Amino acid sequence: MPSPPAPRTAPASERPRAAPVRALTAAEQRGDVLLAAAMLVGAIVSAGLLSVAGIYDDERAPLAYALVYAVVISAPLAVRRRWPATVAIVVCVAYFAAGSLRVPEIYAGNIAMFIALYTVGAWSADRRRAAVVRIALSVGMIVWLLVVIFIEAASTSSEGLSRAGAFSPFAAFMLLQILINVLYFAGAYVLGDRAWAAARQREELEEGKDALERERERTAAQAVALERIRIARELHDVVAHHVSAMGVQAGAARAVLARDPDAARSTLAGVEASARTAIDELHNLLETLRSPGNEPDAPSTVRLDALTELVEHARANGLPTELTVIGEPVVLPAVSQVNLYRIAQESLTNARRHGGPHARADVRLRYDRDVVELEVANTGRPPVSGRAGLGLVGMRERAAASGGTVEAGPSAGGFVVRVRIPVAEPVAVPA
Repeated sequence: MPSPPAPRTAPASERPRAAPVRALTAAEQRGDVLLAAAMLVGAIVSAGLLSVAGIYDDERAPLAYALVYAVVISAPLAVRRRWPATVAIVVCVAYFAAGSLRVPEIYAGNIAMFIALYTVGAWSADRRRAAVVRIALSVGMIVWLLVVIFIEAASTSSEGLSRAGAFSPFAAFMLLQILINVLYFAGAYVLGDRAWAAARQREELEEGKDALERERERTAAQAVALERIRIARELHDVVAHHVSAMGVQAGAARAVLARDPDAARSTLAGVEASARTAIDELHNLLETLRSPGNEPDAPSTVRLDALTELVEHARANGLPTELTVIGEPVVLPAVSQVNLYRIAQESLTNARRHGGPHARADVRLRYDRDVVELEVANTGRPPVSGRAGLGLVGMRERAAASGGTVEAGPSAGGFVVRVRIPVAEPVAVPA
């Protein structure tokens, strides 16, 4: 006869994922041990009382059997959460054997079997195995009950309940036994599954809470990093601009000190003014950063209307500079104004630092319908190094913070920086 086809092995993506194992705490383990001890005492007491009550009459097994039975159904409960399926099988088999041998104990065995079946549903990690074990044990116990009912019904003994009538007392009692057993095993099944689902929901909530906490910490760390970058950017722009101007002025003062003391004195006064201006800007920046109500991107006090002063400062420090404004001005967000101002400031600082003694600069601010463009072009030597310094990095970061872009590179006879920042809702500046 032909051999059956080999079973197909499902790929890993189609295999059901194994359910996670619930963690067993030390308190739960101690509780199981106490439960097993209490069940042992209860089973011994129940067997003694039922023996005195005369259960099973002359067919009753010796009391020693009841003691062994009490140990067998109670001791496994101490490890019911570790090996739930094995404990359920042992308890159910012990209950079946005790009933077949007429061991004088009923009630403790029923309680132990319910706990064991419930534990399979509540703690078994393999959900398919949990369902198979509980269904098999429940069906087996109900079949055993039906067999006992059939044997009792077929018995010719006149003892016990009457069998006379279409719905005799015997039939009513047996039907009641069947209903009780169905509810008994169904209750253990349903309650076990609900306990498992509740435990999994709690674990998922804990995992979600941990994930949210990790995300909160990561967001806080990112906020700190962004704040540090913003502070570093502001400090670089303020300090580099004024210190560069002070260096040029100090060099000029040293060059004319011997032949023209008055010119040197005037130049040193400019150095002093630049130092005071730098200190004032740093003070304003620190006050802004220390104010608790400021937003993460709160700007300093500079605005686009301060470009005129910036150009005048560049001229006073030896860099001939022209400012041209094209188009109808629009109101920009404060952050965008600060970013454009700082980019112009850094561009003029670089022009003064790298352009040479004959460098010139042009600043053009162009307003279009949906974009503002700032262009700073200078003549003279381009930067010696092709590597982007902190100034260019800061420009790109500022433009990106306002949703814009920066183009920077050598041009014919010098260097040009061009930044474009979008205008979300252009608003004409009132006259």
